[in-house]
Amino acid sequence: MDLNAVNAMTAENFVATFGGVFEHSPWVAQETCKVRPFASVEQMHGAMFNAVRTAPHAKIHTLLAMHPDLAGKEAREGSMTSSSVAEQASARLDALSAPEMRKMSELNAAYRTRHNFPFIIAVRNYSKEEIFAEFERRLQHDSMTEFSNALEQISDIVGMRLERIFANGKTSAPVLASV
Repeated sequence: MDLNAVNAMTAENFVATFGGVFEHSPWVAQETCKVRPFASVEQMHGAMFNAVRTAPHAKIHTLLAMHPDLAGKEAREGSMTSSSVAEQASARLDALSAPEMRKMSELNAAYRTRHNFPFIIAVRNYSKEEIFAEFERRLQHDSMTEFSNALEQISDIVGMRLERIFANGKTSAPVLASV
């Protein structure tokens, strides 16, 4: 896929292709589509985040809440997006031992209780051990700091997802994994 094709897409095709880049939040692609053409993938990524940054706080909070818990219920049920499945598997979160699974479950619950949204991390940038350490470290932060941290992590996640779409020539939206 190249930017000329992206810039020439109908709005429907643009949303179908990029609507899943932000977890269950096609509204970002709908808003981003309106500011085409893009001169680079980086400019497109920036436009996507501008759509997020200028959204009402409640809408951004909902975007955060759409992310699955790490190795959580969605993973066990097979209801995560294919992107999330691959990302969590890259850090071996799909192969946790029973004690690691209990610890992850405890951390997920504590984080959600403290901050009212899931722990979000660009897992491809971390090892399993680093993810546990980041979880523990970030659990101590105040919610405003974590709100910002979550958005930074989503920016990294989206950047990697866009790179894969453009590298693979993918022309359809990510689908739910059927595990």
